[in-house]
Amino acid sequence: MNVVELDSITLVRGEKMILDSVSWSIARGEHALLLGANGSGKTTLLKVLTGYEWPTTGRVRVLGREYGECDLRALRKKIGWVSSAMEHRVPPEDDAELVTASGFDASFGIYRPLSEAEHAKSRALLEKIGLARLGRQAFGLMSQGEQKRVLIARALVHDPALLVLDEPCAGLDPAARVDFLDDVGRFAALTDGPTIVFVTHHVEEVRPWVRRALALREGKVVIEGAVEAVLRSEALSQVFGRACRLEHLAGEYRLALIPKPVDQPE
Repeated sequence: MNVVELDSITLVRGEKMILDSVSWSIARGEHALLLGANGSGKTTLLKVLTGYEWPTTGRVRVLGREYGECDLRALRKKIGWVSSAMEHRVPPEDDAELVTASGFDASFGIYRPLSEAEHAKSRALLEKIGLARLGRQAFGLMSQGEQKRVLIARALVHDPALLVLDEPCAGLDPAARVDFLDDVGRFAALTDGPTIVFVTHHVEEVRPWVRRALALREGKVVIEGAVEAVLRSEALSQVFGRACRLEHLAGEYRLALIPKPVDQPE
């Protein structure tokens, strides 16, 4: 079963084409990459996928439900979302367990008594992602990598079948980024975990657990398919509008821009 089916999605604002005939399908358990430069349409496509933007034309089907024929509020509970922009909305004094539990109400901060079941679920999720020791640690005193993992726990409280990680490594230093991606990799390997959509413009963040990829440029699909077919020098040169060279060593990618030729003097 496909967890995501986007068929010929077009989105127009005024006279500007934001998305142009984008089609994409993701099978259950087949973690996927959404790649593109800033302004390529990644965020808009995510909003269409989660029902916060409506396409001008095209068909959207997520988790077996057709948009326009289902209760989007109920469906969104089965779609977890983690973005670096969320970190600034979390009350810094809330501990990891409270931040996790805030996902039950899709809020930032807790404004009602929590049930024992909600407390227990929050603790179990923190343990699942390896942060049980931080249950009583204030969010504002955590490292950025720890904060991002707590936000993943928050996104999992409704047992989503689909988890969107929207540029989750933004702001991390190189060591913290490696540690965070290793932790996500262990989570991605769980047989009972959600299908992950990993969104980035840094190919260095792509890990072997990512199986499929879609690359956008100016709202159009450059290439879609197995990650090995998408992450190639020729395709990425189109994605980023510059000649590049991609290397793949020890399971990690490295991208280098090829310098533009210097004009020869006459």
